[in-house]
Amino acid sequence: MDWELEFTFALRTLVALLLGGFLGWERKHERPAAGIRTFAAVCVGSCVFGLLSEFATDTADRTRIAAQVVSGIGFLGAGAIIHNQGRVAGLTTAATLWSSAAIGLAVAYGRFVIAIFTTVLLYVLLELHHFGKWASIKNVEAQPEGERAVLNGNADGTDSNRPGKN
Repeated sequence: MDWELEFTFALRTLVALLLGGFLGWERKHERPAAGIRTFAAVCVGSCVFGLLSEFATDTADRTRIAAQVVSGIGFLGAGAIIHNQGRVAGLTTAATLWSSAAIGLAVAYGRFVIAIFTTVLLYVLLELHHFGKWASIKNVEAQPEGERAVLNGNADGTDSNRPGKN
């Protein structure tokens, strides 16, 4: 057993835990169902799968394990998306979980700069809606028809932003 390599694996896994936990810390305020533990687990899991695929000693195609992380996280993300009464919720959480898996793989492959940069970039993106004009922007198209009309201020139930589609 190569202890130096094992220590490197453990260190990379710890970095993945911290980066994923950081994203989860932001998300726990918006959607408590997927918070620090979920994002950290996704990031750590994808990191370990990446480490196993990169350092596999057999002759099997090493990219297969890492490639399955992407599709596997798709199933987890689908579970985070909720469709209820014409509304869709959880898309941002699902996309951020998927990105967290990518960060974990980047850490596994020793690409720390892109992993940290992506984490910071995602954090800024997730926090934008709290600042200035970003806070007042609403996704009107995601609202059901009746709510769109109310959001646009028409008392008669029509949507002034969508002429001919009322």
